[in-house]
Amino acid sequence: MQETASVGTPALWAGFIVFVIAMLALDLGVFHKKAHEVRPKEALFWSVFWISLALLFNYCVYSMFGQEKGMEFLTGYVIEKALSVDNIFVFLMLFTYFNVPSTHQHRILFWGILGALLLRGIFIGAGAALVASFHWILYLFGVLLTVTGAKMLFSGDEPHDPEKNAVYRLFRKNVRCTPDFSGQDFIVRCGGKWSATPMLLVLVAVEASDVMFAVDSIPAVFAVTSDPFIVYTSNIFAILGLRALYFLLAGSIAKLRFLKLGLSMVLVFIGGKMLGAGVYKVPVSVSLSVVAALVGLSVAASLLYPAPEASAEAAEE
Repeated sequence: MQETASVGTPALWAGFIVFVIAMLALDLGVFHKKAHEVRPKEALFWSVFWISLALLFNYCVYSMFGQEKGMEFLTGYVIEKALSVDNIFVFLMLFTYFNVPSTHQHRILFWGILGALLLRGIFIGAGAALVASFHWILYLFGVLLTVTGAKMLFSGDEPHDPEKNAVYRLFRKNVRCTPDFSGQDFIVRCGGKWSATPMLLVLVAVEASDVMFAVDSIPAVFAVTSDPFIVYTSNIFAILGLRALYFLLAGSIAKLRFLKLGLSMVLVFIGGKMLGAGVYKVPVSVSLSVVAALVGLSVAASLLYPAPEASAEAAEE
């Protein structure tokens, strides 16, 4: 099994957190200060930017702590990046369900991802403490991932319904809400009382959805390493690039018909790896290769064998 020692010194943790805060401040306060629709060209630039930043950090980890830690970060990042694509499906459904204007979507995702950064920190801290105290918890994680992957494999493409989310229903029941958007405001004063706008409703739904995804993705990275610093930084870099990835793929995500199949197989593989760790420890390099191959093949298959309706639309164009 894996060691629980961490390479993250207090100075490294503090430096990384300051770096993330600075990047978020630049993002919202400078580059996206004015509300606008994010076009594919802009989304591609930011996707390349965040991926390049993650790879640069990966190089720093490799240089400072050696090949093994560098591979652990890269594998964790690839796993989290692949699984985050499932978030994009949900974001797209939520924005469609609530009819969110395209100019408002970046602001919702910004604050949603800021909340996700805080929640992931709590979950990873709790997960690291559990792994350190109860090593058998890794086998429980393995069962969770295997079951989740199998469920995703056989569940089909069921639409996401916010009304079925307990957190969202509780919010609607207990918070006064307005029926219409009011610019990019999350709360407004209406009739002498403060009320939530649909912007806040969507934000709550986004945060609630991320909690569910974190239950899958965080244990998946613990299958690669039990180092909290590596787990957290790989998660954070994947999340920081999630908004740009959404705007880049939103228009074509429905065409990736086999992607969910690939992601489900990733979860089953990682879960099986955790369950069999007592017998054979799969090298990190092998895990990275398998995850990359499963995701890559599912994307390639989607492009080579599009759904019949997608093929018909392409022929008409």
